[in-house]
Amino acid sequence: MNNVGKNIRRLRQKKGWTLVQIAEKVQVSVPAFSKIETGPTDINMSRLKQLADIFGVSILDILYDEGENPQEALHNEAAMLKAKIQEKEETVSNLQRKLIDLYEEVTKK
Repeated sequence: MNNVGKNIRRLRQKKGWTLVQIAEKVQVSVPAFSKIETGPTDINMSRLKQLADIFGVSILDILYDEGENPQEALHNEAAMLKAKIQEKEETVSNLQRKLIDLYEEVTKK
């Protein structure tokens, strides 16, 4: 959870907002928001979603460190798997054509 707090602080500072400004946006006290950033207070999903909306980022951008984007890694892996599936489908299609050709050759005799 400490990384989450650090990421929230980084996002707040990136926006140029003070603790007072973000606490008002989130509708909590400044000490309460400070505890979110420093780690003593665990953040729940609804608060996480609220902060993501306020910062204009995804929840994953708050959960993971900057530059560590699991969505991108999953997207790349999905693209690679789709390419492999397409390759296998082409192989199956070619084998089906060969099978049909062999069947027609055998039935002509």
